Amino acid sequence: MANVCAVCAKGVVTGFQVSHSHIRTKRTWKPNLQNVRAIVNGTPARIKVCTRCLRSGKVQRA
Repeated sequence: MANVCAVCAKGVVTGFQVSHSHIRTKRTWKPNLQNVRAIVNGTPARIKVCTRCLRSGKVQRA
């Protein structure tokens, strides 16, 4: 699937954008995903990883 982290499965969240007059329209929040070459099952592969997983060291870069 697109817009999903390969490590923690963080994905798109939906909700309402609320204006000053409280008119509500649907909107989405997308995770900050980066394409990274990482070690997956002993071999390097390109995966989409969120920046939180990169920063916390859950991904071993190739």
